Amino acid sequence: MSATELLQHLVRIPSVNPDNAPGTDQTGEGWLAAWLKDWLEGVGAEVTLEEVRPGRPNLIARFAPRDGRPRILLGPHLDTVGVGGMTIDPFSAEIRDGRIWGRGTSDTKGPMAAMLWGLRAHADALRAAPVAVDFVAFMGEESCQWGSKEFAARHGADYEFAIVGEPTSLDVVHTTKGSLWATLRCTGKAAHSSQPERGDNAVMKLARVLTTVEPALADQLATFTHPVLGRSTVNVGLVRGGSRPNIVPDLAEAELDIRVTPALHAAGGALPLLRDLLDGHPVEVLGPDEKPPMETPPDHPWIERLRAARPESHPVGAPWFSDAAHLSYAGVPSVCLGPGSIDQAHTCDEFIEVEALEEGAAFFARFIAGLCQPEFA
Repeated sequence: MSATELLQHLVRIPSVNPDNAPGTDQTGEGWLAAWLKDWLEGVGAEVTLEEVRPGRPNLIARFAPRDGRPRILLGPHLDTVGVGGMTIDPFSAEIRDGRIWGRGTSDTKGPMAAMLWGLRAHADALRAAPVAVDFVAFMGEESCQWGSKEFAARHGADYEFAIVGEPTSLDVVHTTKGSLWATLRCTGKAAHSSQPERGDNAVMKLARVLTTVEPALADQLATFTHPVLGRSTVNVGLVRGGSRPNIVPDLAEAELDIRVTPALHAAGGALPLLRDLLDGHPVEVLGPDEKPPMETPPDHPWIERLRAARPESHPVGAPWFSDAAHLSYAGVPSVCLGPGSIDQAHTCDEFIEVEALEEGAAFFARFIAGLCQPEFA
């Protein structure tokens, strides 16, 4: 079996996140976790499945006992986004034009396969290596990151570094933005549209709120900058309201996505800014969910070790969010790294270049081989 064949196996096991329009009834991480457990035990790892939600576990594979030696983890996520609207068979893992096609090939079963291949190449040596290397696969990254949050709370103190599997073109993503998702709700009074004066139009209320608040919020967010990540931003991503054109709507909602730089997080986060600007407006803030940014110094010793295995891998930033932020927030210095391009993640025709995957597998094998050398201690 090659790294390419391993990735094909992973893609052919559906692990679609069930929380957000999966587009299939083949959802959940359980099947993939069970297959990985057998595969990892077959190469000598001790594997534990820790259920986080019913039928949706984290997987923890240890190649060395917990005996006090320094410990790091390789941590991709098990789930993928939905498959609705895809223009290819999401689970075919077809090889065509030098690419492997299917959901998860880029985000993030490609990085997972590269990590697994590197571990397999040195599974025996890892038992006695100066550094213990665990493989941890998280559930639920594509929704609320329950897997990484729970793992960090239960096991974070065991680790001195985490390499989270994401498609970074093998660059080392050492800093990412956090995010705040929140729903704004306006209520009104329904009436027949022939007599709109008898009602109270919630859609128009919300439109006025957004027209006033969004530019002011964007201006305030722009003052919180980062030399790599740029400024904090806001996007109104979803608006809904009303039921028929001949009914005055009594409910309207908008969903916001605010991207949070480390400076904004240090100042108390985005939610206080949002609430201050909404003060006095006829609107509620529902379900705010704020996630922290991630920042590990680019000269961290473990980043230097990664770059020693591949000098072309540069420390970079990314505007997106990952499990690494929850690990970092819990005190585990973390980065994101893996083959493949983020530009292919979540697309209708997702793929990874075979050459990129094989390069990623060779990189992880080389990096892990270095950790197994006696002089590393």
